Amino acid sequence: MRRAALLGAFGRWLREHRQLGFDAAAVGIAALDVWLRVVPEAEPYNYVLSVIAVAAVALRRRFPFLVVLITVPGFLAGWAQLAAMISLGTLARQKLLTKQTCVAAALVWLSRFFPWPPGEFVTTEWKTHVHNAIYGCIVAGMPIAIGLLAHAREELSARIAELAASRERERLLHSHAVRADERARLAREMHDVVSHQVSLIAMQAGALRMAAADPDAKQVAGTIRMLSTRTLDELRQLVSVLRTTSGDDSPQPRVEDLPQLVSTAGIPATLTVQGPVADLPAPVSGAVYRTVQEALTNVRKHAGGAPTSVLVVADAEQLLVEVRNDPPEGSFDGGPLPSGGHGLVGLRERAALLDGELQAGPTDGGGYAVRVTFPLVRGLQP
Repeated sequence: MRRAALLGAFGRWLREHRQLGFDAAAVGIAALDVWLRVVPEAEPYNYVLSVIAVAAVALRRRFPFLVVLITVPGFLAGWAQLAAMISLGTLARQKLLTKQTCVAAALVWLSRFFPWPPGEFVTTEWKTHVHNAIYGCIVAGMPIAIGLLAHAREELSARIAELAASRERERLLHSHAVRADERARLAREMHDVVSHQVSLIAMQAGALRMAAADPDAKQVAGTIRMLSTRTLDELRQLVSVLRTTSGDDSPQPRVEDLPQLVSTAGIPATLTVQGPVADLPAPVSGAVYRTVQEALTNVRKHAGGAPTSVLVVADAEQLLVEVRNDPPEGSFDGGPLPSGGHGLVGLRERAALLDGELQAGPTDGGGYAVRVTFPLVRGLQP
């Protein structure tokens, strides 16, 4: 956002200075036109009116019609022809063919047609009058045509920009529609396949708990059923998120839910939370929960439920999450659990989305540690 603001400020600065450059060039051209046409035996008022007309060109953007009225005397009784033409073009560009533009064009035409001093008008031949009338139409018509073309170009540029924005919106809507279809397909697959299998696990665990006579077996069956039920709840939340096209508005787990997660992890694990974690932004809080959840799952998979410590430390600038497990004690049975190797990749991507950093690897004592840091921006709404 800061970069976009800087670019916008630079664009405004460039437009303002470009207009100043055009204004300076217009005044310079009008002044050069007067200087090249000055007659030494002219009257003082000719110089005064011409200078006033040239100076008024600088204000033609703010007061286009008034500036034309000011430049007409300098054109009629002086040499400020280009000053009047430039002012008339600006008026036509801003007002188009309105009454003011027509009046201004008539005055400019009259300034070119009527010779000065007035006594020369009677003594001039009719052919010269016709010639002046024709050139008066050119002098008055050319600035209007150029002004109308400039206005049409601005309108065309605005329409092209609007069309480009419309096409971009259409592209985004199409991509959102494709993504919504894909999310709906994934939601159906997860609901039909994964939910069915987990439900069967929960039912079998419940039946085993009721039929088993061994207290340890009853406890294990109860744990399996509880974990299966929680998995079903989270799966329903995830399916609702996938079916939501306007964003993730479903309740997500937070740091406050870590004690229950650690206590029901099925492995000897401890949790230590330091610092203020109650007002964490929702994305960071959810990422912390998912990081700990994935790390505990990896401990069950690959370390045989080795003792594990979970540490969450928050301060004013960042939040640290560390899950460290001891080396496995002996061998553990049950065979390797299925693993696609995507867990740490997903955690690294989740951390990168929040400008965080993930480090994972074996420890010196033979265990394994997952360490993630998230920068904090206080004041965000959870």
